[in-house]
Amino acid sequence: MDPVAPHLTEGLEQAMVAESDGYHFYMMAAENTSDEQGKSAFRALAQEELDHLQFLKTQYQALISTGKPDENARLGHRAEFSGASPIFSTALMSRVKEAHYEMSALSIAIGLELSAVQHYGKLAQESADATVKAFFAELSDWESGHYEALLRQQETLKDDYWAAGGFSPL
Repeated sequence: MDPVAPHLTEGLEQAMVAESDGYHFYMMAAENTSDEQGKSAFRALAQEELDHLQFLKTQYQALISTGKPDENARLGHRAEFSGASPIFSTALMSRVKEAHYEMSALSIAIGLELSAVQHYGKLAQESADATVKAFFAELSDWESGHYEALLRQQETLKDDYWAAGGFSPL
């Protein structure tokens, strides 16, 4: 194993824990929202976290056993989260004052995804191996898509949520 490998395996271990945490969080969010589109979106995010975890495990095992990443490992299917309301249905707007759980879930998820983007970006930057650099860059990009979708959803709901709850200075 080259001198970068201990640093890389430590980064992979941290990433696997984060993906597992993300999976469990998104499953909890899916179980606790009453919004059907939200349930579906959170389950899709959870599945992607599992896919990422499996990809990272494959890379970790390859590094441990061969000292090199597995160039054939792939991340899998990428869910589409588009539009102004990519996570929750527009029906949530009619009850936004009571959407405390959903707004909290968005805030937590945004933090998790931003942390993942930064972690994978840092690992990509620090890697000398082109394959390793590429898979961390791809993971960073993928998590960035999650981050942007969650942030877009939060922005769509924020003003109405704040106004309905009396939090807004507007």
